[in-house]
Amino acid sequence: MILIATGSEVALCVQAKDVLEHDHGIMTRVVSMPSWDLFEAQDSSYRESVLPKRIKSRVTVEAAASFGWHRWAGDDGEIIAVDRFGASAPGGEVLRHLGFTVENVVSAALRVTSRISIEVNLA
Repeated sequence: MILIATGSEVALCVQAKDVLEHDHGIMTRVVSMPSWDLFEAQDSSYRESVLPKRIKSRVTVEAAASFGWHRWAGDDGEIIAVDRFGASAPGGEVLRHLGFTVENVVSAALRVTSRISIEVNLA
């Protein structure tokens, strides 16, 4: 499983990684991707070492729009993002309301790994 995030979302993914590994036995990598452009400017061997194509289990976490994150989540992954406006409350409450919690990231990761496991077993 690869969890991909930027900024403050990285800490959330690190917490989710701990749960995925300790409670579910799912090896998890957290990738901080603050700039798509800088990542894309790296050579292909570096990009492959960070985001191996063979690992389809991916969840991206971005407290902004989902636009563009499909490229990194892949066809089998999930994106946790905000594609709407209008929530108003203290920051922590808004983040919880919008799904930026360890539990939601873990749930998304478990859905992805479950789907991919089913596809592999059917192949």
